Amino acid sequence: MSETCHCPEEYPDWHEKDIDLCGTPAHILPTAAFFYMPLSYDLYLRNQQAEIDRLELQEKWPGFVISRAGFLRGQLIRLLNTESSPSRRFVTLDANYVLHGYLHDGGIGTIKKSTRKLQNILFDMGRMPKELYLCYLTCPICEEKKGGDKVLLLRHWVESKTLSKRIKSQGSS
Repeated sequence: MSETCHCPEEYPDWHEKDIDLCGTPAHILPTAAFFYMPLSYDLYLRNQQAEIDRLELQEKWPGFVISRAGFLRGQLIRLLNTESSPSRRFVTLDANYVLHGYLHDGGIGTIKKSTRKLQNILFDMGRMPKELYLCYLTCPICEEKKGGDKVLLLRHWVESKTLSKRIKSQGSS
């Protein structure tokens, strides 16, 4: 069995930037997870790619996958250029889909510091962090030629009046 690389050749530069994905067409595939660990990740990637190819959907960044893992379920999200599709997995992202990005240099085992840093950045801006999404930009097959492990962290956030007031009061003290 030969290993193939599913990593994106190019991906958006979202490091320390706000990303507004409101109204963006996407293909969302539900996945299985166990205690926030994705199960059969490669199989789900291949199935999603096969469905996108079969439906002739055009991706914004081919191979760029936004993944989210929950306690028992997760999802793989791919952003599309296509405006409509007969697929039941084709959706338009809702109006409150604003994320903040942070590029982590290293693997999943060293992601804790970057996650905390991203969370602190959001707190400092008066925002309440919500869901965390991961984008694996390299895999063990291609990490050497792409400069090491890279994971793009995306954190959904909402504006917090309480945090904003607290930040303003600390700034005026």
